[in-house]
Amino acid sequence: MPEKKGTTARKGAFSVDTDLVRELADILADTGLTEIEVEDEDRKIRVSRAAVASAPTTHVAPAPAAAPAPSADVAAPALAADAPVDLANAVKSPMVGTAYLASDPGSPNFVKVGDSVKAGDTLLIVEAMKVMNPITATKDGTVKEMLIGNGEPVEFDQPLAIVA
Repeated sequence: MPEKKGTTARKGAFSVDTDLVRELADILADTGLTEIEVEDEDRKIRVSRAAVASAPTTHVAPAPAAAPAPSADVAAPALAADAPVDLANAVKSPMVGTAYLASDPGSPNFVKVGDSVKAGDTLLIVEAMKVMNPITATKDGTVKEMLIGNGEPVEFDQPLAIVA
């Protein structure tokens, strides 16, 4: 029995519907998927392709307008590269996510440097998998330093703020 060109390829008792494979490959190309699988009563076909490596997409809030350069008589900020940060009283991130200093873009920050806080007061939130997780002060004290900015990615156990 002659084989239909492009329809099936035979090797022993195993046959492959090459038209179906080509159709599935076209679906992969059209949708950007990397794998597709179909199954009927007596066969299962999976078509996959290597994912095209691309630069990770990062959504970043627009940067505020640049402030004028400080004059020589203005003190340097607390986060100067040569000033070590004392992490003994740091509140650390319990998860990987994105830190937000306010509940929404139009609202004031939960706290600012110099504010007095009580244990349990919200310092910021970390968004992880679309869930907003409040990060709270672990003890009463004063916010000495915020170590992250609004919208910055944070890692597990990363110091976020100093409360002493």
